[in-house]
Amino acid sequence: MSQKHNSATSRLKQDYLRLKKDPVPYITAEPLPTNILEWHYVVCGPESTPYEGGYYHGKLIFPREFPFKPPSIYMLTPTGRFKTNTRLCLSISDFHPDTWNPAWSVSTILTGLLSFMIEKSPTLGSIDTTDFDKRQFAYQSLEFNLRDKQFCDLFPDIVSEIQAEITKRNEIQNNTERQNQSQTTS
Repeated sequence: MSQKHNSATSRLKQDYLRLKKDPVPYITAEPLPTNILEWHYVVCGPESTPYEGGYYHGKLIFPREFPFKPPSIYMLTPTGRFKTNTRLCLSISDFHPDTWNPAWSVSTILTGLLSFMIEKSPTLGSIDTTDFDKRQFAYQSLEFNLRDKQFCDLFPDIVSEIQAEITKRNEIQNNTERQNQSQTTS
């Protein structure tokens, strides 16, 4: 194993332990069990934002030279903010190696991603949609993620949360339909 790969592996293991001990608000992240250079994350839409109630899956691809070179950042779940399956151009991503700081951790990267997600600055890989559209994507994100095997394998606790939320939604919808039917037959 090359020295650089060993350095990346060691650093990412440290970052993982720190992240478990001190989680980033609204974000869960896990490296692939078979490749520590590929991490998957879930952003739980923060309250009082158009993303509230949504679950957004993405991935970080770290180079073998990490922490001396930045990762690629992707969003896999439609958000209304970022294109899916497209490298995102952020100051903390591989689009800007000149501004990268090797002291930045996985937690720093995820915090920066969340901050950029909830603001409206345009960049390569972002899209411009209304807050209404973003709320629609938030609503649809639950079922979208349940169709993603990798998401389900990596985040079983979040899958349970999503299933409970979908059950709650269905109960509310069924109750509303029953009330509407009883009002039309009275």
